[in-house]
Amino acid sequence: KEGIPTHYVQEINDRDTFVKKVEIVPLEVIIRNVAAGHFTLRMGVPEGTEFKTPILEFSYKNDDLHDPFINHYYALALGLATQEEIDTITKYAFKINEVLKKILLDANIRLIDFKVEFGRLSDGTIILADEISPDTCRFWDATTGAHLDKDLFRRNLGGEADAYQEVMKRLLG
Repeated sequence: KEGIPTHYVQEINDRDTFVKKVEIVPLEVIIRNVAAGHFTLRMGVPEGTEFKTPILEFSYKNDDLHDPFINHYYALALGLATQEEIDTITKYAFKINEVLKKILLDANIRLIDFKVEFGRLSDGTIILADEISPDTCRFWDATTGAHLDKDLFRRNLGGEADAYQEVMKRLLG
């Protein structure tokens, strides 16, 4: 609907979904709107600092190496993606950010950051091939700043199931 092609085809039931077969581009794509998580440690910026412009980051999708932070020159040099693919991924990632921020703010939720992955169809077309959920995003209540995301689990704060239900309730009514 928003001009971002995805792997989604059809929901079968509560547990199963048909998706298009893709070859995953081995890049994790992160968009940050507000300082949080590893960024605050790496850059020494206080959590909650709003950026003047969103930040785009790439990580090399490699579990053995713990998904190291890379830039697009690494991706090109290692043959992980072409310049055209990186340009498309970048365009889609910023568009996803724009769309999600509006949808979430309408539900009184701030989009702090998120991670997505992209895939190549058999013809080479780049499409979004990932979920968008409280497990792959940081969501904060826009009024209170309360976490509604994976950090409740990561920080052993508890209440993640209730927070995820709250996100669903706000988005789906």
